[in-house]
Amino acid sequence: MSKLRIGVVFGGRSAEHEVSLVSAASVMNALDKEKYEIVPIGISPEGRWLSSDDALKLLKEKSSIDSQPEQLIVPDPRKKALVQLDSSGRNKSVDVLFPVLHGTFGEDGTVQGLFELADIPYVGAGVLGSAVGMDKVVQKELLRQAKIPVTPGVWFFSNEFQKNQKKMISIAEKKLRYPMFVKPANLGSSIGITKAHNREELIKAIQLAGEYDRKLLVEKGIENAREIECSVLGNDEPIASVPGEIIPSNEFYDYDAKYVDGKSTAVIPAKLSKAVAKKVREISVQSFKALDCAGMARADFLVTKKSNRIYLNEINTIPGFTSISMYPKLWQASGISYPELLDRLIKFAIERHQSKQSLKTKYRPREDWYK
Repeated sequence: MSKLRIGVVFGGRSAEHEVSLVSAASVMNALDKEKYEIVPIGISPEGRWLSSDDALKLLKEKSSIDSQPEQLIVPDPRKKALVQLDSSGRNKSVDVLFPVLHGTFGEDGTVQGLFELADIPYVGAGVLGSAVGMDKVVQKELLRQAKIPVTPGVWFFSNEFQKNQKKMISIAEKKLRYPMFVKPANLGSSIGITKAHNREELIKAIQLAGEYDRKLLVEKGIENAREIECSVLGNDEPIASVPGEIIPSNEFYDYDAKYVDGKSTAVIPAKLSKAVAKKVREISVQSFKALDCAGMARADFLVTKKSNRIYLNEINTIPGFTSISMYPKLWQASGISYPELLDRLIKFAIERHQSKQSLKTKYRPREDWYK
């Protein structure tokens, strides 16, 4: 049997560009070379696409790629390929796309829309699930509607804060207590997130978050809480992994604690009672369905130490795939190895695409009324 050609898409125009490169390296190393032919698809921070065996190396080294042939996925369902932007006609067909793009222009539904137009199966959530999963404000509103416990918070636009700083601070202080967490609504890897213990820190935190997004979220800090994560896998009938606990090296699990200092530790499975662990898994699956996710997602929780009260912090539709990432580690602890996990994700991508292909996209009226 011929191998499936898997286009692994990485890099991108996001503050999480570097994280994506490390995740992609792990994915490409773990894909079974007996089953798959890997087609690396790199996107530079400026948005230039390239596909070559050296794509990952070139982006990691921040090398100039201007001399490299530029190849794009085009929104033409007849192509189903990377199309080279010259007259050579050297196009590369792909069977499945595996986006390992974290953050904006990759995890937010934009590139998923391109994949839909190109009519190529792809791993992970669709346009809606991706967009909602990225926007923390809209995500939490939908989770509240689904009766899922989330942390209390308020949100506003960055320009509202710039025009009336006192009013926005007053709204946050009236509804919440210190400490508070300030976050860009549309970003991951804890970039732009600050824990504010007083008004002065809150103002600086909002200003920082405003450098990354036009929409800002301020949430109540849940004191004495454990950071619990749970992985979800599947399409219409998803399953949840065993929960794990992150013990961050800093005051909270910020970018440095996640990727830089290497001092944070993971406890897998988390030392939770059977009832709490069961509830975490149930909420993970419930939230996955509520947000119309597909393929994969990681649910991040805050669980109070004394009362075991559970808050869903957020859903990540393209979780990290680095060697230290919780998503694959939680599945490994649940009996699914890294290579098998990738096999299942590719299978779910194909199944979802086939299911959508069976739907009608044309309607013939009784007469041609539009002429």
